[in-house]
Amino acid sequence: MIDNLKKFLNEEQDPKAIEKITSKLNDLLMKNEEIGYIAVQKKPAITVFPDSIVVTNKRIIICQPKNMGLSMNFTDFTWDEVEGTFMKENILGSEFSFSTKTQIQVSIDYIPKIQARKISTYAKEQLDLLKNPVVAEESNIQVPEFIKEEIEEVETEEVMNYAEIMPAVSNFAEPIVENSGTIAEKLSNDLSQDELFAKLQNYKKLLDNGLILQGEYDAFKKEILSLM
Repeated sequence: MIDNLKKFLNEEQDPKAIEKITSKLNDLLMKNEEIGYIAVQKKPAITVFPDSIVVTNKRIIICQPKNMGLSMNFTDFTWDEVEGTFMKENILGSEFSFSTKTQIQVSIDYIPKIQARKISTYAKEQLDLLKNPVVAEESNIQVPEFIKEEIEEVETEEVMNYAEIMPAVSNFAEPIVENSGTIAEKLSNDLSQDELFAKLQNYKKLLDNGLILQGEYDAFKKEILSLM
């Protein structure tokens, strides 16, 4: 109980008043309703039974002790009934008021200034939420399992079809030999002996790395040797 009271005692609220209010409100709160802030009246003279304003995520509740504090009147207005809220700072405390869509005016004076600011801010936030609803959480879109299975099947089928159209290459395929005219176009007579020898070495490296066939290398070698 003490932990629940601490969050409402940040701005010098009367602890006894807060304790009385929260003990009675526990039976009045609706499902999923949470208290956002409690402001307690503080008049210049000693106020034994101050009025209080409670704002929740669903409504505004005015708490007014009666019969020397033995009973309490609760008047509540849901946020969709509230037309607007107002705050006026005076020399001694502030006045918090609000009007309803049915032209009802409710006002509580002598609210400590910082409490009045807090409750006014909370009220405006709740009214803004009504005007501009905010989706708290975005739903995570998950792909159903059966769709995943279909995707995997399609991918497998595509690979199989790709294998079908790929020509089978034998390890003992006949070497592809270009005619001497094509090779002659690639090798110019203007190349020096060193350049021709370097080209021959390059072709040998390609052969060793399996990038060209033996027949292709032999053709290149023959043409280069004829130019040297």
